[in-house]
Amino acid sequence: MSAPRVVTLDGPAGVGKTTLARRVAEALGLAYLDTGAMYRATALALGPGARDLPEAALRARLAGLDFSLTGSGAASMLHLNGRPVGDEIRTEQVGMLASDVATLPVVREFLMAAQRAVGRATALVAEGRDMGTVVFPEAAHKVFLDAAPEVRARRRCEQLRAMGAPADLALVTEQIRARDHQDRNRAVAPLRPAPDAVVIDTGALDIDGVFAAILAALGRA
Repeated sequence: MSAPRVVTLDGPAGVGKTTLARRVAEALGLAYLDTGAMYRATALALGPGARDLPEAALRARLAGLDFSLTGSGAASMLHLNGRPVGDEIRTEQVGMLASDVATLPVVREFLMAAQRAVGRATALVAEGRDMGTVVFPEAAHKVFLDAAPEVRARRRCEQLRAMGAPADLALVTEQIRARDHQDRNRAVAPLRPAPDAVVIDTGALDIDGVFAAILAALGRA
């Protein structure tokens, strides 16, 4: 059986999408599309103050940005204007810039078009919150991962402790609940499974179990 053209993997914060998307991409020999990195790279390219630019000026700057994707699995590499996107986008400052510009319709419109263009050029696993509902609604293979907020909070705290960072379970649970409410109730592209997505509750599964369930959903078990 040939590899699918596009696989979408959506779900709420803390459900393990990134780890699993990379692993699925590796198993299928597809590229991994980090949509969060696209937002960060765009924000860095636009620079501070982009949120306050007139729409025409913002569109002009966005028109000068071109994303591409090379490699597959763990070797997937996102490029912006022909240059690899690296750790320069992973700072807290860039994260704040990305959060600011992500609310702008013109930026979301640009990045949706850019993601679709990459998907036309490269077979990939796309991970995010609206990949199957908005960006790639025509994808034949869609998976939506979910788990109770308490489960995701516990897993997040385990990750933080493994990194030697403080972890307050009650606080993390509250933050995840707040993020869920925001994501599921936003006016534009609310978080929800696509009608034709396979929904996997990861609450009772470890990472290997979720991976196996995803492959089964894709007919690759």
